[in-house]
Amino acid sequence: MVRMSAEERRVSVVRAAIAEFSQRGYYGTSTEAIAKRVGVSQPYLFRLFPGKKAIFGAASLLCIDEMRELFEKAAEGLEGQEALDAMGEAYVRLIQERPERLQMQMQTYITLAAAEAEGEHEFGELVRAGWTRLWETVHLLSGADVERTTTFLAKGMLINTYTAMGFPPEHRVWQGMYQDAPGGRTAGQAQ
Repeated sequence: MVRMSAEERRVSVVRAAIAEFSQRGYYGTSTEAIAKRVGVSQPYLFRLFPGKKAIFGAASLLCIDEMRELFEKAAEGLEGQEALDAMGEAYVRLIQERPERLQMQMQTYITLAAAEAEGEHEFGELVRAGWTRLWETVHLLSGADVERTTTFLAKGMLINTYTAMGFPPEHRVWQGMYQDAPGGRTAGQAQ
């Protein structure tokens, strides 16, 4: 059996953490559950990460970074609206195929708000920096148009909300979304 390097083990811990945190949130997830899922002891887990907050932060950033990379790949060779459409379709596929990514996003926002309310700003700064990189990626791929960037990200958040609330794909609220959004309707098509 091939032994994993510490970095490979860190990545497997972060992926296991996403699975746990996405279901139970920051406060409902134990480091014991993460360690068990990845097959390491808790003391080893804490050799890789200084604590639960660091694991949650790494999981949140991985989700944001993977989304940014997904957008870059989807928009490769495209510009403007074509790039935005390709990124939107890729994002919808991502959350349909890997719902834990959406759930982790939602848990990140909840945890960030709770931390900020308690005066703990470090996690918020970390997530905002990740989102700034995501915004910049979308901004450049959209043709450096602020209105397009804002509309794209706003539509993405609306997709998150509809999906999290469990609206079925055929429901009329999906009208006007990306072509591959549940329901497959684009702006101007009636239900």
